[in-house]
Amino acid sequence: MKTSELRLKDVDGLKTEVKALQKAHFGLRMQKATQQLSNTATLRSARRDIARAKTILVEKQVASNTAK
Repeated sequence: MKTSELRLKDVDGLKTEVKALQKAHFGLRMQKATQQLSNTATLRSARRDIARAKTILVEKQVASNTAK
């Protein structure tokens, strides 16, 4: 997922997105463990997507706390 798409979401939307990405990453890890995953590069991209979403989530939370 692109950063620009994530920045359009609100805090609750980002939290649900992080949970969905983590669930997808777990599924990929299970596929790797059972040797059903053909492209292991998807694990790396899933991890980076999670990190990207978490970073933007923290940025938005800090911005909302300083605005108060």
